[in-house]
Amino acid sequence: MSTNDLPPQQFQVDKRQARRAFSKAADSYDKAAVLQHEIGKRMIGRLDYIKLEPKRILDIGCGTGSMTDLLMKRYPKAEIVALDFAIPMLEKTRKQGRWLRRPKCICADLDHLPFAADSFDLIYANASLQWSNDPQAMFGDLSRVLRPEGLLMFTSFGPDTLRELRIAWAAADNREHVHGFIDMHDYGDMLVHAGMADPVMDVERMTVTHRDIVSVMSDLKVIGAGNASKARGKGLTGKRRIQQAAQAYEQFRNPKGMLPATYEVVYGHAWGAMQRKQDGETLVSIDMLRSRPV
Repeated sequence: MSTNDLPPQQFQVDKRQARRAFSKAADSYDKAAVLQHEIGKRMIGRLDYIKLEPKRILDIGCGTGSMTDLLMKRYPKAEIVALDFAIPMLEKTRKQGRWLRRPKCICADLDHLPFAADSFDLIYANASLQWSNDPQAMFGDLSRVLRPEGLLMFTSFGPDTLRELRIAWAAADNREHVHGFIDMHDYGDMLVHAGMADPVMDVERMTVTHRDIVSVMSDLKVIGAGNASKARGKGLTGKRRIQQAAQAYEQFRNPKGMLPATYEVVYGHAWGAMQRKQDGETLVSIDMLRSRPV
C-alpha cells in the first residue's frame, strides 16, 4: 500500500510537541535509548563493507551526539556537521570529540535543510527520518545536498513498531496513541523517486521487554519518543482507559513474565544522484563515469 493511501494525519508530526519532548529528554536520553544506540552502531558497522572516504559528513537527528562521536573516530579527517531540532540535545553533542576537533552543530528541521546543493559526501540519519512530515520531499532535499557518488544511510521504524502497544490501546479507545510508521518498500520507492542510485532496503525485528504498559510508555517518554502525531487525542487519558489498555496488553506477556515491545527496524542506503538537471539539460559529472565504490 502506498503511503498516499493512508490517513495523512497518522504520519503528521506536531513538531512543536516533538521538539519540546526531545528537549526535556536530553539529560535522560543516553541511559534509556539502548535500542537507538544499538541500531546506530550496527549501521556504522556497515561502513566496514563500503569503500568511502568522506570529507564532509552530516549526522541528521544527532541527539546527544553518541553516534556523531563514533563517526568522528571512524573518519578523523572529515568535517562533521550534527543537526537536530532540539537545542538541549545539541548542547550535549557539541561536547563530543576533543578540544581541537568538535562537530559543527546546527539547529534545524530535517524537513528544511539549510545547506547548499552537493554539500556532503556522507549523510547519516539514525532513527530520525520518521519525524518528517513530508518524507518524499525530504528525500528529494537529501538528494540535493548529497554530492554525486556520496552515500545516504539511515534507519527508521516500520509499521510493526510498537504493534503490541497499538493493539492494546485499540481495545481501550479509538484515539491515536502510537505514531504512524512508513513501510520499508515505500521508503525504497521514495529513494527512487528522489533520483538516488542503487537503493538497498532491509529490515530486522528487535524486542525490548518491560514489566508493564506504564514502563513501556515511560521509556518512550524518557527518550522523547512519545506520541507526537497530529492525530493523537489532545485530552488526558483517563485511568479507566489506561487500565483497559494494560489488560489488553497482557495477552502478549511472555513465559518469563515480561511484556514485549516490538520494533521493526528499517535500514536503508542509496548513492547520490548520478545526474543533475539544470535549465532542461542533464549534467553528468566525469567522476560518475568511473566505477562506483564497493
